[in-house]
Amino acid sequence: MSERQDEWHAYYAEFDAYFSTHQVRDGCHPQYKTQENARGSIVLVHGLSDSPYFLRPIANYFYTELKYNVFLPLLHFHGLHEPSGMEGVSLEEWKQNVGWAIAEAAAATPARVSVGGLSTGGALSFHAGLLNPQVTGEVYLFSAALDLIVRGSSVLGDVAERLLRSNIINNALDRLDKDRPLVGDNPFKYEYIDKDGARELSHLIHELDQLTAKLSADTPYPRPIFAAHSEADDTANIDGIKTLQQNSVNPLTFTPFYIDGEKGVTHAGLVLDHNLHGFSGNLLIPGNVVFKDMLNAVRDFESQYAR
Repeated sequence: MSERQDEWHAYYAEFDAYFSTHQVRDGCHPQYKTQENARGSIVLVHGLSDSPYFLRPIANYFYTELKYNVFLPLLHFHGLHEPSGMEGVSLEEWKQNVGWAIAEAAAATPARVSVGGLSTGGALSFHAGLLNPQVTGEVYLFSAALDLIVRGSSVLGDVAERLLRSNIINNALDRLDKDRPLVGDNPFKYEYIDKDGARELSHLIHELDQLTAKLSADTPYPRPIFAAHSEADDTANIDGIKTLQQNSVNPLTFTPFYIDGEKGVTHAGLVLDHNLHGFSGNLLIPGNVVFKDMLNAVRDFESQYAR
C-alpha cells in the first residue's frame, strides 16, 4: 500500500497556511475515502503527537464492513517533517480542522454524520458531538482524553492540567522541550508530547468540564456514545469516561467497551490491530489483543442506529 494512499489534497488546500503534501511526513497525511450508496460518513480524529495513521484500522472497518465514507483530518502542527517544537499550536485551529472535515462529511451524507477519535481526537469528537449540528450520527470515543493521569495518579493529572493552563509554568516547561527533537524513531508519531500541545489539550479538557457540568439526566449528551477504554491506560484516566457514563448521558445510548488491565492494552495501542515498530525495528506500541472484539462491539452499537 502506498504511503500516500487516499491523500486528502482538498484538505491541504483548505489549510495551506501550514499543511502541504511536502510538509507532511509519509504515512501521516490526512485521508478520505468515499463510496457510492454509503450508509453514512464518519470523521475520525487522531490524538496528540500522532497522526491519522493510528485511525486507519478503524477507518478501514467503517469503510469496508459498515459501508461508510471515512474522513481522517490532520490536526494543526501534527505529522510534520519540521514541527518546530509545535510553537504556535492552537486548539482553535484543531476545532477548525475537525469542523471542516465534518462539513465535508455532511456534504457527502447529511442524514448521517458520525465522529470519533483517539485520545485528544476523542475529546474533540465529544466536543463536536455536543455543539456541532452537522453531527447527526453517533460518537465513538477511543481512549478519550476527558481526564488525565500522571505517574498513575488522577490527582496529579488534575494538577498537571491546571499547571499547563498557567502561562508562567508552561513557558518554563517549554524551555525544557526546545532542544529535544520531536521527530525520531516513530514513523507516525512524535517522540514525546510537547508541552505546547499538552497546554492546548488542557484547555480543551477544561472547556469540556464546563460543558458537561451543564448536562444532567434531564438534559443528557445529545448523541449516542460508544466508548472504548483500557484499564491499563496510563495517559487518559478511565474514570473520566466512567463519570461521563454515570452522570451526563442517557444510559440507554451509552455503550462502554472496557478492557481489563491484565490485557495490557496501552493508550495508543487500543486503536491498532498490529504492533507498531520504529525505523530501527524496535517495538514501539503493541497492538490491541482484543481489537476484533472491540470492532464487533462497534458493529453491534452501530446496528442499533442503522437507518
